[in-house]
Amino acid sequence: MTAGLPRNYLNASYSVWSWFFTTDHKRIAILYMVSITLMFFVGGAAAVLFRLELMTPQGDLLIAEDYNKLFTLHGVVMVFFFLIPSVPAVLGNFLLPLMIGARDLAFPKLNLASWYIYMIGALFTIVSIVAGGVDTGWTFYTPLSTTYSNTHVMLMAVGIFVVGFSSVLTGLNFIVTTHTMRAPGLTWFRLPLFVWAHYATSIIMVLGTPVISVTLLLVALERGLGIGIFDPGMGGDPLLFQHLFWFYSHPAVYIMILPGMGVVSELITCFSRKHVFGYEFIAFSSLAIAILGFLVWGHHMFVSGQSLFAGLVFSFLSMFVAIPSAVKVFNWTATLRGGSISLETPMLYALGFIGLFTLGGLTGLFLATLAVDVHVHDTYFVIAHFHYIMVGGMVMAYLGGIHFWWPKITGRMYPEWWGRVSAVLIFFGFNLTFFPQFVLGYLGMPRRYHAYAEEFQVLNVMSSAGASILGAGYLIPLAYLLWSLRHGRRAGPNPWDAVGLEWQTPSPPTTHNFERPPVVPNRPYDYDPGEHAVSSPGTPSGAPERI
Repeated sequence: MTAGLPRNYLNASYSVWSWFFTTDHKRIAILYMVSITLMFFVGGAAAVLFRLELMTPQGDLLIAEDYNKLFTLHGVVMVFFFLIPSVPAVLGNFLLPLMIGARDLAFPKLNLASWYIYMIGALFTIVSIVAGGVDTGWTFYTPLSTTYSNTHVMLMAVGIFVVGFSSVLTGLNFIVTTHTMRAPGLTWFRLPLFVWAHYATSIIMVLGTPVISVTLLLVALERGLGIGIFDPGMGGDPLLFQHLFWFYSHPAVYIMILPGMGVVSELITCFSRKHVFGYEFIAFSSLAIAILGFLVWGHHMFVSGQSLFAGLVFSFLSMFVAIPSAVKVFNWTATLRGGSISLETPMLYALGFIGLFTLGGLTGLFLATLAVDVHVHDTYFVIAHFHYIMVGGMVMAYLGGIHFWWPKITGRMYPEWWGRVSAVLIFFGFNLTFFPQFVLGYLGMPRRYHAYAEEFQVLNVMSSAGASILGAGYLIPLAYLLWSLRHGRRAGPNPWDAVGLEWQTPSPPTTHNFERPPVVPNRPYDYDPGEHAVSSPGTPSGAPERI
């Protein structure tokens, strides 16, 4: 370590083993980043295989049983081990204390324990895959999962049950930290919108995750001990499982997307050099989404036999919950209007998020409409809608956040040109992959089939071609971000000329973040377009890019 430089969490003097016993929130975030990235590529590998299968109408690459196991693997890994924890566990862990002027999270040891619990859950899931996989789909619908499937449902259910505790502990840590460890002067309405989004997400984690954990425990009890809970042959009710599963799993959509919305709020205001439009509305819309999300689970069950009255109520509530999301989109757009916009890599991801999330949200209104949902239920229309929200939305936000805070995390800049190429490639590849699936679903192609009618082949070939472009788009950032760790030029404390407490620390931050508690006298996002200009990392210093 160079004399005179403050010690940080990346200093070479740390041993490798020290990472596994650390209580530094920044290092735990790095552990999560590595683990979640590995799980992302496990789930992505499954998607590659079944997209290859779907290039031809006949089931000539995979038999039906293996195809079922692949889409189950893809869904379980991507939902429970990537989408749900990615932004909170990585960016939330790293940034939340920095953004509120704290030295760490409220419970550092609990934070480390949450990572170990995540890894134990991932291990059970990987073992279930190696042992032969699961063929129920990521929804584990009964009585297939409890009675008829002869695959390793118990092992995978235990993995998801265990990883749920990681989510609960992380959410609890964030809530307590936000309430008790804010810097002097950092009132609730001076908090960054990133913090508001994670606070709302944490509420869902703490209240909703125990429901799915208990539901999977009931599946294990019925499967292992023959207790009649969901199987009608033993006096159970399979619809009870659906009610319990979707009571958690629809709010889980907001666990996945709300943190991404917090990221996009930071990116939009920074790269438009404007105070975010309607700060209070965006903040309260996060809480509204968290609360209303618990009231709409029944729109997943329009064709399950629930009463028409219940269907009408859930249809209305599903449309009503779209309002807080629309507030965010309108306010981001208003922030961009008249701004001094800089098209750096993080901003490209943020703009991509707005476009893809908006299309995904609008198609969600189709699925909230009873008559339309009956027509497209369990078709590729649902697949496309879900991926426009989750992959087109959350993954774009996650990558935008990684690129935005990468200089703060590592102290290094990445090659800006490659960053822009990958952002455009991902946006193009994503639309080529999933937009044809809207058409497929509307025309009636059911999901989860490994063979299909010949008239659907052209659209499936387009989708598979887009998936190959999308895969390349994901691999390029992995390559240049790893390259930047050694060869990227050093970043100063604030390469984007952004506001916020995290940019007042060195890059990477020192072990305890702040030498003395900071004081926050101003409102958030206090940008002055006349005084701030962002220089592109790919251009000579002092040459700002503007449109």
